[in-house]
Amino acid sequence: MSRFSRRDFLKLTGLSLGTLALVPIDERLAMLSEIGSMHLPDFPSSERLARNCVGGIIPIKTRPDMASTTVREIYEDTVLAWLREVPAENPDYNHFNQRWVETPEGYVFASDAQLCYNRPNEPLTAIPEGKTGFWVEVTVPYVDCTLDAEPAAPLFKNLDANGLPIRLYFSQIMWIDRIHMDTGVPIYRAVERYGSYGDALWAEGAAFRPITEEEVAPIHPEVDSAEKTVVVNLNRQSLSCLEQGREVYFCRVSTGVGDNATPLGDFATWRKTVSIHMAGGTVAAGYDTPGIGWTTLFQGNGVAIHSTFWHNKYGERRSHGCVNCQPDDAKWVFLWTAPHVPLEPGDITWGDWQYGSSHVIVEQQF
Repeated sequence: MSRFSRRDFLKLTGLSLGTLALVPIDERLAMLSEIGSMHLPDFPSSERLARNCVGGIIPIKTRPDMASTTVREIYEDTVLAWLREVPAENPDYNHFNQRWVETPEGYVFASDAQLCYNRPNEPLTAIPEGKTGFWVEVTVPYVDCTLDAEPAAPLFKNLDANGLPIRLYFSQIMWIDRIHMDTGVPIYRAVERYGSYGDALWAEGAAFRPITEEEVAPIHPEVDSAEKTVVVNLNRQSLSCLEQGREVYFCRVSTGVGDNATPLGDFATWRKTVSIHMAGGTVAAGYDTPGIGWTTLFQGNGVAIHSTFWHNKYGERRSHGCVNCQPDDAKWVFLWTAPHVPLEPGDITWGDWQYGSSHVIVEQQF
């Protein structure tokens, strides 16, 4: 897939950085539309897709075996057809995951590939009447964005400084507060309502699916929240949802590793948010991630159960302390735990054990 960067934009338009900053956003969006950067890429024609999500180069192998011949190496964000998932021919005992993804060109290690879909939408042409905006989910492997102003978040500053594309990825959740129509196609302005540095991103509206109030209806609201318990097992890297001790949901997760291990104990959920920007640590060893969906916080330092789009390493320790889940799993936990969070405001914070908070038990049993 081609990588359109701000550097490419400058070459095509003949503008210097200083001049670009002076161009009104409407004119910038019009120029971006004309040169094609505001249009969705031509992703492979396949029901399921695999995106290289590791932030570097990964190999395509002739067999589901790291020792087999390398067909070629693919860069970050390369998207391939996901034909099926297969077990490793020769187990690699350095990894819990022994899964590979078969593609038309060969095999890629499943931990390095985000499962995604290409599902463009019919975009809205205006903000719904009576609303200031609406929540959306990215439903394509990625969408290229342009900043409304100079970058503020460390992530966007780094990408911008290195001439790399600024993108939103499949399953990220953002808030749309403006729709621009002068480019011939609806262009959405995506912002973050919670945890934001203040950045606003413009991207083609077809990449985003509006989230409806119906789909955030609570799961099993008739069950007393005191009878609902989330159990995270660090040794098994699993999460179970229990009602009166009976398991009603199970999934694999990735918890904290090393000095960032997920804390053990019995906690109460204290905040839930449809989407949030998370950042922490140092420049060299930290993280800065926008649009993290279906976040359920249960420990005072910001430890949460949340959706993840930057790896597929579930079953292994991987995080900075949070409980990483596949998007559908994080959403189920979010809708099942108390209290219910409506789309407006999409975020609730409360004190310990108020609102009938659900328990989250982090244990280390075999």
